[in-house]
Amino acid sequence: MSAKIAVFPGDGIGPEVTRETVACLRKLDESAGIGFEFEEALLGGCAIDALGIPLPPETVALAKDSDACLLGAVGGPKWDDPRAKVRPEQALLGIRKELELFANLRPVTLNEALLDASTLKPEVVRGVDLLVIRELTGGIYFGEPSERRDGPHGREAVDTLFYTEGEVRRVVEVAFDLARKRRGKVTSVDKANVLSSSRLWREVAHEVAAENKDVDYEDLLVDAMAMHLIRRPRDFDVVVTENLFGDILTDEAAMLPGSMGLLPSASLGTRRGEVQVAGETRPTIFGLYEPIHGSAPDIAGKGLANPLAAILSAAMMLRFSLGQDEAAARLEGAVDAVLAAGLRTADMAIEGESPISTTAMGQAVCEQIG
Repeated sequence: MSAKIAVFPGDGIGPEVTRETVACLRKLDESAGIGFEFEEALLGGCAIDALGIPLPPETVALAKDSDACLLGAVGGPKWDDPRAKVRPEQALLGIRKELELFANLRPVTLNEALLDASTLKPEVVRGVDLLVIRELTGGIYFGEPSERRDGPHGREAVDTLFYTEGEVRRVVEVAFDLARKRRGKVTSVDKANVLSSSRLWREVAHEVAAENKDVDYEDLLVDAMAMHLIRRPRDFDVVVTENLFGDILTDEAAMLPGSMGLLPSASLGTRRGEVQVAGETRPTIFGLYEPIHGSAPDIAGKGLANPLAAILSAAMMLRFSLGQDEAAARLEGAVDAVLAAGLRTADMAIEGESPISTTAMGQAVCEQIG
């Protein structure tokens, strides 16, 4: 087989972490024989600098012509003028819409070797293994109107939180499907005591739950979830929520293992397929894969970035979009081995530990793959 991968390095530390990720995939390919073909394109601030727009048409065309996409990170203070008509983040919203990427999967697991890296007590975070599913193409990030204007009392701004029952149903169904393969529990997060959109969300989620009685189900208000995520994170299996709430809660959840540099993500879409692997037919889902961290411009180019979240995102790509479960497990195992050996980048290092560079960490993972 062969696999065409679109690579969008982006801004800040994005090019550094994607470079190490591609190197690890090439090393893996030496024995896995997947046949990777990598092609890069501009997206985000770098595209604004080069072409004046954050999401060039050729970038969208490449993504649609590929089997999966890898993304580094976008944005930075260079493009942070809130009055600017073009911003790097528009590329993220645009490509999600163009590729119909509606379910953002963000797994949060605590590696035993990093127990001391978390700011929470070991007895709270030991054994954490949860998956947050964030709806990605609806909600307040896409609702209209969304604008600034001058009103009778001065400057005004409005954003619209909008959902259809179809948008809610499809992402909640993904949550139940994945929970069935894990520990069999779904937690739906909303603000149904205040928001009409959340009352619709809860109503549709209950309908889906009634169709999947083999999976345990519960509702939580988002403010309560923010508390329980820190207080009792081991109680959660699959958590599904709307766009804004998911964005915030997953950044909070990133602190459970101690660093955003460890958390991957997969944005899955409507495009389905299948592939022949080891003599069997396996289903595939087109997706875009990226670490959940930002572009971290303050450390860009200094060799301080942690590439593991990007590398683990590639493992998710292998599993979901390419049907390569065994290769995904090898890549994840290589990361585990590196951490077990005590290697740390600056974001993970605690007092007394000497951090290694971005490139050194990538090379260490490659060596474990070999």
